[in-house]
Amino acid sequence: MKYISTRGQSPAKTFTEILLAGLAPDGGLYLPEEYPQVTRAELDAWRTLSYADLAYAVLSKFATDIPAADLQAIVARTYTADIYNNGRADSDFSQITPLRTLVPGVHILELSNGPTLAFKDMAMQLLGNLFEYALDKQHQELNILGATSGDTGSAAEYAMRGKRGIRVFMLSPNGKMSAFQRAQMYSLQDENIHNIAINGMFDDAQDMVKAVSNDHAYKAAHKIGTVNSINWGRVSAQIVYYFKGYFAATQSNDEQVAFSVPSGNFGNICAGHIARMMGLPIGQLILATNENDVLDEFFRTGAYRPRGTDHTYQTSSPSMDISKASNFERFVYDLVGRDGEKVREFWSRVDAASSTDTAAFDIKGSDCWHELAKFKFSSGKSTHLDRLKTIRELWEEYGVMVDPHTADGLKVGLEQRRPGLPLICLETALPAKFEETIVEALGRKPERPESMMGIEELPQKVEVMDADVMQLKAFISAHIPN
Repeated sequence: MKYISTRGQSPAKTFTEILLAGLAPDGGLYLPEEYPQVTRAELDAWRTLSYADLAYAVLSKFATDIPAADLQAIVARTYTADIYNNGRADSDFSQITPLRTLVPGVHILELSNGPTLAFKDMAMQLLGNLFEYALDKQHQELNILGATSGDTGSAAEYAMRGKRGIRVFMLSPNGKMSAFQRAQMYSLQDENIHNIAINGMFDDAQDMVKAVSNDHAYKAAHKIGTVNSINWGRVSAQIVYYFKGYFAATQSNDEQVAFSVPSGNFGNICAGHIARMMGLPIGQLILATNENDVLDEFFRTGAYRPRGTDHTYQTSSPSMDISKASNFERFVYDLVGRDGEKVREFWSRVDAASSTDTAAFDIKGSDCWHELAKFKFSSGKSTHLDRLKTIRELWEEYGVMVDPHTADGLKVGLEQRRPGLPLICLETALPAKFEETIVEALGRKPERPESMMGIEELPQKVEVMDADVMQLKAFISAHIPN
């Protein structure tokens, strides 16, 4: 299988070539030339597989340049109960992603039993092993540059710490994450981990990562790669748990389901979109935003209006405080019939937009608007008061405690799901990562794993920096051995 850029001006490459590359040279994102199709016979055979075996079955359709035995060994080493055992006492860790049923037809897919208690571990643990494998084969080193709004950073750092030939430079918005999220990242003292707190919002940090990635000479000279969700390896790994969740919530492959997905950078729900395109019977993909509702506005009205830092809200679901979702470009590429020229035109208008009152592009009345329905998306918005109410009601009715992002997903999912479709809400993190909001909602602190006790009191190592690309480049250069 070969991979092409959403902007249509980069040569096709293999899985391992784009694994280490991040953005395509033309500034686009990589996607398969065509999505592999899953037959009914394969769905039937996959239904009873373990998570590791299912991951191998799915990923072998994408990573076709990795020998089967090598890929199987990497996947088997990644998805073990020993690694995904940091969650609740009542979870079945052998399932890796247990399904929790609230009432018949309403489920939460647990994705937060990994080392950093967030769904990002599901892909990042695999990515760490894939990186190490590919670098060893190519006798190379890699300097990973990423941006995080909360959970990507810690998941990446825990996956990459101590990995041979890998250094991590992770940008985060200074003071905008929860105290627990900051402590998870900044308390790491490993020599190959570098945390950089940017004075600004996540979008500023993400723009800096893209600027460095688009400086092709610098990127090549400094061996820059990425672990953000723009990395195809992460998206492909996330596809797996859509299949696993579907099998857990249904009795046969004749049924359809709805997935509700808390959405910030569009990577998580993009994996669901691709799973549906592959043939998984998904009847509805429900996108849930917080107050930063650019994506909800698009799916409701056809107008896409990414906002600047001054118009991006700091909320109690901080990992979704994003107004320019990078992975949205992958969906737009499919929406416009995989026409790279149209994607370039759209994004040139986005980049040129200077007013939050003017749509960067508006598909209402166009062919794209009429095509949108076939992709099965619905959307909705959740606010701080909605989060508190949902957290409180789940605790009082079911004794189930959820984090604020998962609460956003549940609130919107229950509002938007179609009658007759089982609802699977994707969990994003354990409540322990957002203690202040849980205390506000319930008047009590969430439990946390023994390994995370007192993490906020540990010494922290972080560099604070303005949103200055030249300063970032200088910092990276200074911390790469000659």
